[in-house]
Amino acid sequence: MSSTAYGISEPISTGGPTELDVVRNRELEKFLSDAGLYESHEEAIKREEVLGRLDQIVKMWVKNVCRAKGFNDDLVHEANAKIFTFGSYRLGVHGPGADIDTLCVGPRHAMREDFFGELHRMLEEMPEIQELHPVPDAHVPVMKFKFNGVSIDLLYANVSLWVIPEDLDVSQESMLQNVDDQTVRSLNGCRVTDQVLHLVPNIQSFRTTLRCMRLWAKRRGVYSNVTGFLGGINWALLVARICQLYPNASPSMLVSRFFRVYSLWRWPNPVLLCPITEGSLGLAYWDPRRNYKDRQHLMPIITPAYPCMNSSYNVSTSTLRVMMEEFHRGNEICEAIEANKASWESLFEPFPFFEAYRNYLRIDIAAESDDDMRQWKGWVESRIRQLTLKIERDTVGVLQCHPHPGEFSDKSKPFHHSYFMGLRRKQGANPQQGEQFDIRATVEEFRRDVYAYLFWKASMWINVCHVRRKDLPDFVFPGGVRPTQPAKSDSRSVTRSLGSAKTSSPDGATFSRKRKHDEVNTGFSSKESLAMSCSDASSPGETRELKRVEADVGDTLSSATLVDNQAEVSIKSPLPVPASGAAVTETITVVQSAELTVGQQTGSHGVENLGDELELTNGVKHFDGANELQTEPPTPEQIVGAATLEEKDRIGGSSPNVLQTESLEELEPIELAPSSSIAAAAFVVPQKPLIRFNFTSLRKTTEST
Repeated sequence: MSSTAYGISEPISTGGPTELDVVRNRELEKFLSDAGLYESHEEAIKREEVLGRLDQIVKMWVKNVCRAKGFNDDLVHEANAKIFTFGSYRLGVHGPGADIDTLCVGPRHAMREDFFGELHRMLEEMPEIQELHPVPDAHVPVMKFKFNGVSIDLLYANVSLWVIPEDLDVSQESMLQNVDDQTVRSLNGCRVTDQVLHLVPNIQSFRTTLRCMRLWAKRRGVYSNVTGFLGGINWALLVARICQLYPNASPSMLVSRFFRVYSLWRWPNPVLLCPITEGSLGLAYWDPRRNYKDRQHLMPIITPAYPCMNSSYNVSTSTLRVMMEEFHRGNEICEAIEANKASWESLFEPFPFFEAYRNYLRIDIAAESDDDMRQWKGWVESRIRQLTLKIERDTVGVLQCHPHPGEFSDKSKPFHHSYFMGLRRKQGANPQQGEQFDIRATVEEFRRDVYAYLFWKASMWINVCHVRRKDLPDFVFPGGVRPTQPAKSDSRSVTRSLGSAKTSSPDGATFSRKRKHDEVNTGFSSKESLAMSCSDASSPGETRELKRVEADVGDTLSSATLVDNQAEVSIKSPLPVPASGAAVTETITVVQSAELTVGQQTGSHGVENLGDELELTNGVKHFDGANELQTEPPTPEQIVGAATLEEKDRIGGSSPNVLQTESLEELEPIELAPSSSIAAAAFVVPQKPLIRFNFTSLRKTTEST
């Protein structure tokens, strides 16, 4: 059993699996195998052959570059480039058909222009290369293509070396000397992957757990960095932290602890695998005390390699809400599995996105050819997250979007894709009588941004419109067949997963409760505008009562309300959009065992079928969503209400090594404009007192309301 301390704190528990855990672990591994997560031996060999051939090609390319630039024969002979892998392939969690993230490291005189010029020309002439698509202007420039059917994402980094040795170690900090920002970002993928593998106590348990969480995230619709959820590296970092906190746990235990910990995590406290270091090269790193943009991040998951950065800056208020609901659902099902009242299949049940809401935003795009569609699709997908942020900004965070991470296609319409967003009112927002949202200008701004594409062609087209659930096209449903009846229960509730099994929560409540669907009344005022009134379609599951767990509520307590809400939304043609609302939200808090605590983000805990509905018109009342600073270290009870006494005893300590200078400023939600109330001087602790309450008293308040 592991006795070494990993990460920034002592483990929560060093206990190993029991006999029941061993049985559950075998069941989980069988489920993963049956789900087809492991590639065949033949496919593995093919990938190795492709990587070997690609390495030969880049070596040939760098010699051609040296020869073209007039270097002597000796330097041409010594010229070298090397291929590295990172991402899921390097971590050992890739599945059949997955792409391979690769990095080409070249010498200082082989410039990025040569990479997207000469190397692109060489690849274009090779018959084994298909779907070659260079993206030189991306945040991390990349060349995408298929090599004998294997998808490749190829980055480039030209380091400050004249000759690239075959035993080059990119994890060395010296690799970042005298290089541009694009090279630093390109190198960071390999450096982070290697650090993750170095920082986990058991690589095999980490890999099995990560495979499990990746499958779960994809089935539940929260695996997509580009739409504001989490991507592969984000899930790897979250899993790695759980492995550090439970170093001797089996994968089945780690999956359960994953949901237990992150369902209680107090965002935006960061997830850290190791202390953040300033380094010796003066590169910018994640530090919310000094960087305003870092204070806007809602769900910081910090990379372990220098320079440490937030890997999840794409997360918005809306997508964080969705993920927290999923963490709560996962925790409830894992508790039922441990009580032998559920199976692993229930945890991985796909999220019924098109049954969860009554109102959707539909984004249609089209192009004239396959190449144009590929470029246009990539650009539009990168902007959809901005639409979510713009709607949150212009409605003061009250109207929230749930983007579906994938696209849908009508087979009768070539080069045509559709994207969908579920819409609803923010849970816990204080509804005012007659409140109205007007997002016509918001949608027009989004359209202008999309049409500002540098390589836009007249055949590239986009349209946005509102669609009710009953009017959804058939091609969004499996097999093109519309379900006979939409689900009426909470799509994130465990009821449908567990069948008739019911488990009592700590306060005696039943394990699942109904979600109230949003009621919609839609009226057309003209061809140019559409007004909608809707209430929430998907409040989360039951309100959990965990004794001795306290939540810092701050100013957001005054905006909490215990009624279902209605909202009116106006969208300019062809862009009608709805909104919806739900019940109160609370935070059940988990704080990383470190001195760095940077505030609080309300999670999403629902209350069943509450109260009367209120119609909203005439503007949106501003609500203070600023996060309060927590200065005291977390208590053991703030981590895991259901944890064992041994676990509670081990989590209260703090780590003095993580950014332990001054305390941190109050954080600002990402979608809101900077508040004038922020103190000009840094590191001033807000003087407003924190409001604390116990969940026992909260339940009584809820019931009396």
